[in-house]
Amino acid sequence: MKEVKNNESAFKADYLKTKLKEVGETESQNDKIRLHRAISWVKCAEEHSDNPDIKFITLWIAFNACYSDDEAPLQTFTEKDQFREFIKKLVNHDTEQLIFNILWNKFSGPIRLLIENKYAYKYFWVAQREKNMDWEKSFSNASRKAGEHLANQEVDQLLEVVLDRLYTVRNQLLHGGATYKSKVNRPQVKDAGNILAFLVPVIIDIMMTNIQDDWGLIKYPVIE
Repeated sequence: MKEVKNNESAFKADYLKTKLKEVGETESQNDKIRLHRAISWVKCAEEHSDNPDIKFITLWIAFNACYSDDEAPLQTFTEKDQFREFIKKLVNHDTEQLIFNILWNKFSGPIRLLIENKYAYKYFWVAQREKNMDWEKSFSNASRKAGEHLANQEVDQLLEVVLDRLYTVRNQLLHGGATYKSKVNRPQVKDAGNILAFLVPVIIDIMMTNIQDDWGLIKYPVIE
């Protein structure tokens, strides 16, 4: 299996689908459904690889299928809290340092560009409404901190920053804040999609390898 992972094809949807079929019958059906759903959206992204908008949106749906937990206490557990707990669990299980390889080797350049892109920074947009907000100072501090995470190889902290930036891009698209195939937001959408195209399949692979862990209860379970 490790030999296959040296190739980019190792994390294509067909590979992940085959690996999921090999998961034992005794393992959680809940998580098999979760991963089956995620892989189906990875496949969709592959089929629309030349369309940055569709590619990013479908990969985010795949990511959402991975981390969503219907048992998370809604009153005290925000989506960012879910990210944080999910990331910690992933990094702890990532014994082959697959996420590390994506962040430091495969996409260190695009990740730097994403982190330094003000349009992918939540508080830039908040400041457009609240004119008294000094978004530039907080943006500079956040970018510097992310750079330190990158330099110090702090995987979970850097991944959290990256996903936070990706979440802003996600909100812009899914809440109707962008035009389809717009030229205005191309850089962040393309970079976000390319990063997710490698990150999400790796996340699915890590979860499959550790399917015996508790990844939470899926939303909208299959009802016979």
